[in-house]
Amino acid sequence: MVAAEAGRDDGVQLVTVATPNSTHFEISKCFLEAGIDVFCEKPMTMTVEEGRELAALSKATGRLCAVNFGYSGYPMVREMRAMIQRGELGGIRIVKPEFAGGFFGDASNADDPRVRWRFDPALAGVAAVTADVGTHAFHMACYVTGQTVTALSADFARGIAGRQLEDDALYAFRMSGGAIGRAWCSGLAIGRTHGFEISVYGEKGGVRWCQEQPNQLHWTPLNQPTRLLERGASYLSDAAQRASRIAIGHPEGFVFAMGNLYRDLADILDAREVGGDPSALALTVPMADNGLHIVEVVHAAARSAADNGRWVQL
Repeated sequence: MVAAEAGRDDGVQLVTVATPNSTHFEISKCFLEAGIDVFCEKPMTMTVEEGRELAALSKATGRLCAVNFGYSGYPMVREMRAMIQRGELGGIRIVKPEFAGGFFGDASNADDPRVRWRFDPALAGVAAVTADVGTHAFHMACYVTGQTVTALSADFARGIAGRQLEDDALYAFRMSGGAIGRAWCSGLAIGRTHGFEISVYGEKGGVRWCQEQPNQLHWTPLNQPTRLLERGASYLSDAAQRASRIAIGHPEGFVFAMGNLYRDLADILDAREVGGDPSALALTVPMADNGLHIVEVVHAAARSAADNGRWVQL
C-alpha cells in the first residue's frame, strides 16, 4: 500500500492506523517515511523510545502524526478547555479523570480475540487497562487543563485470574501547573456502561463532564448553584460552537466527536496544500508529542506499580 500510494499523483493523503498496539510503530513509521500523513490509534507506540522516534520523524518529514484521543473532539470537552483557558475556574487544584466500565469483566471470554490480545504483553505492551482506557483519561486531564503529568504513583490489580496485565488501576499524579490528579481506570466495573468522565476543580469553581451524557457540562461557580451548559447554545465558546454539528437539543455523540478530529486534520492538510494557515482551533488535535507524553505516562505507571506504588518522575 505504501509503495503504491506514494507513487501516485492522486495518492492517499492520510492513513488511519487502527491495529493492535504492537504494530503501530512499524506502520506509522513506514507511511511517514513515504511522505504520507498518519492518524494513529492510542497508545501511539509500545515503548517510549519508539514514541520519541515517531515524534522526531514527524518533525523531520513535515508530515502529521496525529493520535486518536477521540473524546477530545466532543464540543463540551472543548468548552471545558476554553473555560479553563479563560480563567473561569481560576488556578486548577484537582483533576479527576475516571474510565471504569465492565468491558473486561467477563472471565469466560478470555479466548475472545478482541479481549485476549489486550492482556498479552507481546501485543499490548507493559500495561492493559492503563494503555487501553487510561490513555484517554490521562490525555483528557492534560487536554482540558493545558498541563502535563510530571509524577505519578500507580497501583495495578488483576481481578481475573490468569491475566498477565492489570484489569484495574488506581493512580495519584501531579501536573506541571500544580494541579493534583486522582484517577481510576478499570475493566471490571460491571454495571457501568462506559464509565468515562472528568471533573476539574479550581479556585473559582468546578466543572464535570460525563461521556454518557456528552451534550451537557456541569458548571458550579464558587458559592453559587450548579448550572447545566448545553451543547449548541449561543453562549458557548467558538471552540465548542465549531465542534457542534446539529442544533441544540438533538443527540450528538461519539461518531461526531471523532469526526471533529478528522475535520481538524483536514483543515491542516488543506491549509498546507494552498500554503495558508489552518484555523487555530484545528491545531488542538492531538499530535505525536501528545501521544509520546501519554506513552511516557503508561510506562511510568507500570514502573510505579511494579515497585509498590513508588512515585515515579516523568
